[in-house]
Amino acid sequence: MEKTISQYNQVMSKCKDIFSNKMKDYGASWRVLRTKSLTDQIFIKANRIRTLEETGVTKVDEGIEPEFIGIINYCLMALIQLNLGVSNNADMKTDDADEHFTNQFDIAFNLMKAKNHDYGEAWRDMRVSSFTDLILVKLLRIKQIEDNKGKTVVSEGIDANYLDIVNYGVFALIQMQEQEG
Repeated sequence: MEKTISQYNQVMSKCKDIFSNKMKDYGASWRVLRTKSLTDQIFIKANRIRTLEETGVTKVDEGIEPEFIGIINYCLMALIQLNLGVSNNADMKTDDADEHFTNQFDIAFNLMKAKNHDYGEAWRDMRVSSFTDLILVKLLRIKQIEDNKGKTVVSEGIDANYLDIVNYGVFALIQMQEQEG
């Protein structure tokens, strides 16, 4: 588990650096996005990953790794939006956004540790393409819950699905790093 914690923290640091740098470039313009729009953006990225996995051909100069990072970061933004609500303007300073981002990543990290305990790090035997598929399934579930105005009968809510997607994205990035190394 120590190896997983170290690898998770490395991915988290990379995602946070990109988030913070984009905050410097764009400010908190993402604060105007409704969670449905964030879900759709994540869906686009997951579909692109699946296409790249299946075809092995990219015509845009970005590979799979930046897409997984984007998925993770958009999920964390969506979780922030769920907690704070949508704004009509870029109403957040970089330090505040970083704090909210870190808080949501910490929630995902603690969930990962709990599930890793119960599942015995079974994710290490999975393929990256399986994480892609699981992310797509979670996104379809989120879309259905959104269409149901956030209501579920017996299932987890939108936030739980976003948190799972964060962890699937982190696991995929760890698997990709191990395959390269």
